[in-house]
Amino acid sequence: MLESLITSKTRLRLLVKFFVNDQNRSHLRGLADEFGESTNAIRKELNNLTQAGILLKESNKNKIAYKANTHHPFFINIQEIIRKYLGLDRLLEQILDRMGEVGQVVLVGDIAKGIDTGTIDVLVTGDQLNQDYIKGLKSRIEELIERKVVFTLSNDRYEEEGLVLFDSTVGV
Repeated sequence: MLESLITSKTRLRLLVKFFVNDQNRSHLRGLADEFGESTNAIRKELNNLTQAGILLKESNKNKIAYKANTHHPFFINIQEIIRKYLGLDRLLEQILDRMGEVGQVVLVGDIAKGIDTGTIDVLVTGDQLNQDYIKGLKSRIEELIERKVVFTLSNDRYEEEGLVLFDSTVGV
C-alpha cells in the first residue's frame, strides 16, 4: 500500500532504514552495497530527503553519514507510518494480548538495522510466557503483516543491540 504513495523503491528503503530505528546511521557507499543499487540513485534520494529536512548529514573526517532528523515536525508521523507499513504495530498488539507476563519485545537482526528482508526476528522476554499461544500466533501474524516472523523466547532480560518495542520496566 505504501508503495503506491512512495513510488521510488529507493526512497522507501531509505525511509525504512532510518525511521524503523532512529539510531540507524549510514553513508552513501554502505547504502549502495546494502541495497545493491548505484550510488547515483541513492545520492539523488538522499539529497531529496536531506533538502526536505527529513534526513540529516553528519560529517566525520571524509565520510558523510546520514540519519533521521528526530526534530523534524513529521518525524513521529513518518516513523509510525513506516512501522505500520512493516506491521510492527500489529505484531506488538498480538504479542501483548495473551502472551503472559511479557518483560520485553525486541526486534533483532536485519529489521532492527532498517533492512527489510521480509523476515522479522522478534525476541520476547518474560516469565511464564504462553508458548502454545506463540505457535498459533506466528502463522496468524505472518498472514496479517505479510512477512515471515521468527520468535525467540527467553526468561532473561535482553541488554544487547536491537529495537525495543516494549519494555515493562521502562514503560515503553
